[in-house]
Amino acid sequence: MQNERGIRQEIYPVLTKRDLLRSAALAAITATISKSGLVLAQTSTERSGAFKAKDIAEAGFIYGLPIVTYYGAMYEFAIDRSSGQFKAPFNQIHNEANVFTYKDTAVVRPNSDTPYSMLFMDLRTEPLVLSVPAVDRNRYYSVQLCDGNTYNYGYIGSRTTGNEPGDYVVVGPDWQGTISPQIKKAFRSSTQLSVAVYRTQLFNLGDIENVKKIQAGYKVQTLSQFLKQLSPLAAPTIDFPKFDKELVKTHFFEYLDFALQFAPAQANEIEIRTELALIGVGPNKTFNFKTLSGEDKAEIALGMKEGERKIDEAVVNNGKEINGWRVGGLAGGNGAFYKGDWLKRAAIAKAGIYANDPEEATYPFTRVDSDGELLDGSKHNYVLTFQKDALPPTNAFWSVTMYDGKTQLLIKNAINRYLINSPMLPELKKNEDGSLTLYIQNKSPGADKEGNWLPAPNGPIYLVMRLYWPSPGPPSILPPGKGLWKPPGVQRIS
Repeated sequence: MQNERGIRQEIYPVLTKRDLLRSAALAAITATISKSGLVLAQTSTERSGAFKAKDIAEAGFIYGLPIVTYYGAMYEFAIDRSSGQFKAPFNQIHNEANVFTYKDTAVVRPNSDTPYSMLFMDLRTEPLVLSVPAVDRNRYYSVQLCDGNTYNYGYIGSRTTGNEPGDYVVVGPDWQGTISPQIKKAFRSSTQLSVAVYRTQLFNLGDIENVKKIQAGYKVQTLSQFLKQLSPLAAPTIDFPKFDKELVKTHFFEYLDFALQFAPAQANEIEIRTELALIGVGPNKTFNFKTLSGEDKAEIALGMKEGERKIDEAVVNNGKEINGWRVGGLAGGNGAFYKGDWLKRAAIAKAGIYANDPEEATYPFTRVDSDGELLDGSKHNYVLTFQKDALPPTNAFWSVTMYDGKTQLLIKNAINRYLINSPMLPELKKNEDGSLTLYIQNKSPGADKEGNWLPAPNGPIYLVMRLYWPSPGPPSILPPGKGLWKPPGVQRIS
């Protein structure tokens, strides 16, 4: 079913508890849940009528989705060496000497503009010192610090700290100590496990060796190593539960329960954490989940489904619609940015984990053309035209990336091109009036236009525009959805 913008939405029928209990799907869910280690604060006979398993499960699913999604990415990148997506163990930097391609599937909407470096941090024992080299002033780079709550708690890089070399310390939620004057700045994660996502601008394929040299200058060491002091005793080894996309469908609350032990409750989480303890999630649980009645298990399954429906709806409606693009819907931020709005946090996490702050990068995205019809490379060809002197305004660079509309992953194509960006401008052909047209279609538009061709899938299309370090002055896309610069609509030409 499509809404008025032509965006497909999943519509869940309203089911009674009797319907759910009769369904084979629910039987599988409840059987799996019954075998898990989850616990319940009160037995069915002891509970008061005020206990609403469905409501708690719905709110808990919305609250917990970013945390579980984060755990899933961390598991594939830093824990499971056989995942096919493994990068490096904790406290070691992994540098990608290339950009993401269709083969990278751990996260949706991967950025293929900037070679990544990734550092998953275990901050339980002591802080870590992140050191960066001098980077040419004309090259954009950033180090995004994102914790297990999916809060961006700081940035190192061109926009925030400049392109000079420096040493920065990242501390855990409970760490107390004095910061050495050798350290330029300290950042505090709200969780004991965290990630640093490095993005280093690549100007063109011939520039990759320069990027490798910069990546080689990214260093990490413990604070005791940096200060040349004795190391404290190591924290206990963590027994991470196996994660895959099928298991999470039936073990969602088990994963959330595990992850919360590394995330001390903040003031605005007390209420939701207290409610979650009633269905056996979090450190304050006391009773066994097996004592739940079949009716309550049905309530929990229904609550999870309703929570998922609300998140999917929020993803579609997040941000402001401008010429068919949603602007501001993929913006991340710190805890103050979310202000305890768990639905907003869940929508952003589902739309794309590790979303940047809008001041660092703003991501307009679309599934529809300028008439509101779904983009589909099997049916139509399209163009995207930027008028003269109206290219995306940035202090760094911009790009337009193509994704498969179903999976939201990069697509395999004949010319291995996943995006068109501003570093490519010297090779792109301008129109006679100075405007720039990009050709968005499944087959080549012809040799004379192929330089401006962004290959599309033979089916639904999903486009993301990225503005890195968007210009703050007019015309600007900031604040997202309210700025003077607006992305042009995608035009259907056949």
